[in-house]
Amino acid sequence: MKYTPIIGLEVHVELKTKSKMFCSCSADYFGKPPNTHTCPVCLGLPGALPVPNKKALEWCMMVALALNCRISEFSKFDRKNYFYPDLPKGYQISQYDLPVGINGHMKLASGNLIRIRRVHMEEDTGKLTHQTVNGAAVSLIDFNRSSVPLVEIVTEPDFHDAEDVKEYLQNLQYIVRYLEVSNADMEKGDMRLEPNISLSTDPKVLPSYKVEVKNINSFRFVEKTINFEIDRQLKLLDKGETPLQETRGWNENKGLTYSQRVKEEANDYRYFPEPDIPPMIWTDREISRLRESLPELRDEKIVRFSTEYGLPHQDADILTRDKNLANFFEETAKIGIDHNVSHRDIANTIINQKIDYEKTHPAEVVKQIVAENKLDELNPEELQRAVEKILSENQKAVTDYKSGKESVIMFLLGQTMRQLGKKVDANTVKQILIDTLK
Repeated sequence: MKYTPIIGLEVHVELKTKSKMFCSCSADYFGKPPNTHTCPVCLGLPGALPVPNKKALEWCMMVALALNCRISEFSKFDRKNYFYPDLPKGYQISQYDLPVGINGHMKLASGNLIRIRRVHMEEDTGKLTHQTVNGAAVSLIDFNRSSVPLVEIVTEPDFHDAEDVKEYLQNLQYIVRYLEVSNADMEKGDMRLEPNISLSTDPKVLPSYKVEVKNINSFRFVEKTINFEIDRQLKLLDKGETPLQETRGWNENKGLTYSQRVKEEANDYRYFPEPDIPPMIWTDREISRLRESLPELRDEKIVRFSTEYGLPHQDADILTRDKNLANFFEETAKIGIDHNVSHRDIANTIINQKIDYEKTHPAEVVKQIVAENKLDELNPEELQRAVEKILSENQKAVTDYKSGKESVIMFLLGQTMRQLGKKVDANTVKQILIDTLK
């Protein structure tokens, strides 16, 4: 029987605000000593009250707008109840039925449209570290990450292969980096990927189960995870078994997924409105202000680089993968105009020579190109002697040219340029050849 993969994605993106989501503790926790960025609020101590971070909420809205979502004018926080060691309160402040953004979309290069179900705001949890202390296996908890602002982006199950998943995730990373709301550094946990994978005999019908793989931290691992799960589930279905609805993890060393727990449903979390935070009402003016503040995103920049600078799509694609690199190219292009250096030469130099834009001034690139293209001075008598020498050594080519085979001139031009051994204007040499052959 033929099965079609049905894949949806949940992506968590940590925002790089100065303070945490509901308290004034520094959100710059990575690499800091454990439990040094904490307070009664993010430790969940009794009586501590959360105060929402307005900047984080605005950044969440900007992510939603960049993903073509409709912003909810009325939104609220909810308590998501579950018990886990890295969740000190016994619940997570998240959003359930009234998220920040809904009904967005992203169009892939193939033309496939990925629907965005929701973009919502929540707080991150603490982090468990599994170690051996005095010969005993223990789990240590670091609450520095607890309550760091976290945006969750949830798609509809519109993916059918790992390639589209990878493209979507890369585009999403570009978006949050262009917005400058997150570094999206997956090695540091800034961006965590969770695919939901199942197989169906009808791509338009959702199966009765789904398997979620949690907290993947690289695009390559996501591809491996999806392909492994498709194969694992296919073998079960071919045996007449229905895969268990569960949460699994990815073991890179073994190249497989492993069961973690039975998959929870929404009612297992016992959502209810967060009583300590009033609902949020956004005016049309506030939403319009944020929409107008969106920068030129990568897809728009690729089109502009191709039309305004005449760059091939491949070059525009490479130069826009990093917003700072794109800015460096544009600064260099402006300087290049005054020195008659073409945009394509600048793009080729930056790309092919892997120019370090953080350590290089744009004027240095222009100066380098001008120096490389500078022609050697050539004495007319020296050029004439070289031409006559080549013509005398290649009588057959001379005969062919005079009999109408004009393409032979390019062979003679190459021979003459080699004979000169200098960087000279090829058009000048070509004209001398033609004049001499008359």
